[in-house]
Amino acid sequence: MRTESDFLGEMQVPANALFGIHSARAADNFPNNEDFELQWFEAIGKVKQACYETVLRFRSAVEKKEPGLSDHLRLPGPEVLEAMITAATEISIGKHFSHFIVPAIQGGAGTSINMNINEIITNRALQLMGKKPGDYEFIDPVEAANIFQSTNDVIPTALTVAVMELLNKLEESVNKTRRQTETLENRYRNSLRLGFTQLQEAVPGTYGQLFSTYSDALSRDWWRISKSFERIKQINLGGGATGTGISIPRYFIMEVTGHLRKITSLPLAQGESFPDITANQDALVEVHGILKAHAVNLEKIANDLRLLSSGINREKELYLPEKQAGSSIMPGKVNPVIPEFIISALHEIYSNDVLLTSLAGHGQLELNAYLPSMGRAILRSLNLLISCNQTLEENLLRGLRVEEEVAAGRLLHSPAVTTAISPLIGYNRAGELARQMKEHHQDIFEANSALGIIAPKKLEEFMQPEFLLKKGFSVRDLRDLNKDES
Repeated sequence: MRTESDFLGEMQVPANALFGIHSARAADNFPNNEDFELQWFEAIGKVKQACYETVLRFRSAVEKKEPGLSDHLRLPGPEVLEAMITAATEISIGKHFSHFIVPAIQGGAGTSINMNINEIITNRALQLMGKKPGDYEFIDPVEAANIFQSTNDVIPTALTVAVMELLNKLEESVNKTRRQTETLENRYRNSLRLGFTQLQEAVPGTYGQLFSTYSDALSRDWWRISKSFERIKQINLGGGATGTGISIPRYFIMEVTGHLRKITSLPLAQGESFPDITANQDALVEVHGILKAHAVNLEKIANDLRLLSSGINREKELYLPEKQAGSSIMPGKVNPVIPEFIISALHEIYSNDVLLTSLAGHGQLELNAYLPSMGRAILRSLNLLISCNQTLEENLLRGLRVEEEVAAGRLLHSPAVTTAISPLIGYNRAGELARQMKEHHQDIFEANSALGIIAPKKLEEFMQPEFLLKKGFSVRDLRDLNKDES
């Protein structure tokens, strides 16, 4: 063990731990096991790397103009900065995450997050320089690792980086799902099916039309997600505690965003108003609203496919891939586990939206103290949506199968199919056909044969996909029918 101290007193910390007293206090104060998001942890490493590289260049510029002034400014030496850059780079690829002990749910607006990272960077840099963790006389977690930074600009900036990186992954996963729905749309373009409104038999349609509604919705989702980068690209790095830039060199303020942009390859931009970005989190609410809209569309797809593949009534016409045994007592039972997983995950996203929205409105004056929980909510939602798209595309849509003959037969046995010809023969005569079909359990051809309402060849023509799928009927359709009947 090693002894560390702050203005509150002393604590014992494991000798080889990269965390220190500030992290240990936070772990004691916030006793929960909700893990901090790895993507945010990695993004903080990138932000710190950009900060140290900017300080290194600032130090060099100062030395050229005013030799010795860098020591007066208490700037870390090149060797220390290089060691911290290496440590920050390691964090940016997920190393040392086991030494990040601050839980996801916490108080303090993210100060504990920032200090845990500062301590990891400091102690790792000490190791790289041949020193022991805790030798803070060589590198200090605040004066060196936190130089020209504040929790209030580093942590939200890192959150923006993490969100953008996950938005890139989500955009790609949505496109994969959309392409799979397009494949199904083309495959079943002319596969007739009975449509439903309010879970009651309605009018003829096709499975191609059904899958096209999914493809169109996912296309809108892709477009909205692609526009999300514009909503959150402005960052307040260099703004300090409240966005005023107090106690921070103008050189650092003007250069650090450019360094971070190069490191991340993301379209980050220096904020037009640092105080605004520091105080207000409405951009996160807007982006999460876009995520919620996508979740709604995914739930509609999962719900539809779960319902259509159910065994509640009649012969099944749509089959989902069988992925795992569904019961420990009923042999051979297979459950729709993929739609159930998706729907469960999406309802957590709806909960995250309520949480993020309410906490964003609960910020006070120059800062929102609840950024850690808000960040956790949006990152969890992004990860869940990526997972939902992945399993929907790989484990559901890719192996989905439609029994086309069963679906078409069900349509022709449904009285609802008479809706397609009611403008041609009149509502009342179509009603007679429907009643005959219902009372005698006949398909439309059998019912028409019994009643003699339409010439059999003409009815065959009307029941073809190319007629049923027309957008409306024409005067020519009426003329052809009258000619045939005369």
